[in-house]
Amino acid sequence: MGIIIKNDSQIALMRTACQICARTHEVLEKHVKPGITTEELNYIAEEYIKGQGAKPSFLGYRGFPKAICTSVNEQVIHGIPGLRRLKSGDIISIDVGVCYKRFHGDAARTYPVGEISSQHKQLIAASKQSFFEGLRFAKSGCHLHEISAAIGDYVEKQGFSVVQEWCGHGIGRQLHEDPSVPHYRQEKRGPRLQKGMTLAVEPMINLGSNELDVLDDTWTVVTCDGEYSAHYENTLLVTDSEPEVLTL
Repeated sequence: MGIIIKNDSQIALMRTACQICARTHEVLEKHVKPGITTEELNYIAEEYIKGQGAKPSFLGYRGFPKAICTSVNEQVIHGIPGLRRLKSGDIISIDVGVCYKRFHGDAARTYPVGEISSQHKQLIAASKQSFFEGLRFAKSGCHLHEISAAIGDYVEKQGFSVVQEWCGHGIGRQLHEDPSVPHYRQEKRGPRLQKGMTLAVEPMINLGSNELDVLDDTWTVVTCDGEYSAHYENTLLVTDSEPEVLTL
């Protein structure tokens, strides 16, 4: 496909999709409490997105059955909402995709449920900060590997591991476009960043090993050692100066 540079009108549509995505997270965060089920969170998100005149990007995407991904504790990504009831001490990664007038926005956050351990608080904080470490290099003229290296180096210094099998991606008219965005140091420089590129950068980091498995539902990715995982993602726009984070 190649990397698609977005024009002003396309960026405007993506901005709207991304703002709906950000507001969906604001709505969901208020409901992440002990006792709620992941299916209830899915319903809240789906109703909110549709109420904004948009569609959930994930619903039906490659057969995915729900509007959002809800990954609890050792679940890394692609958790399917269902009857699981959250309890104090859990952490939950929620990934939200929004399609507005055929353009997509994508953002993930990891939320604490009730009281969580200091170690799990550090894990969540590191997943978020690693994104912002990479963001410093999301500028026209930099190369993609600079984003990847900044994220991976930061996570390792914090004593956590970075997921390598799954990575970030270009985004626009398609939910997943070129280029792939790894979150760990690369040997190759990758493409040179240009104004008008839109990227979903989404570090997934684990408390223990980065070895993963996929459950029998063929979607849910989990850590092999059962340790907790955190996920933080934003859609960003490369400009001539500082990058613009569209999903904040």
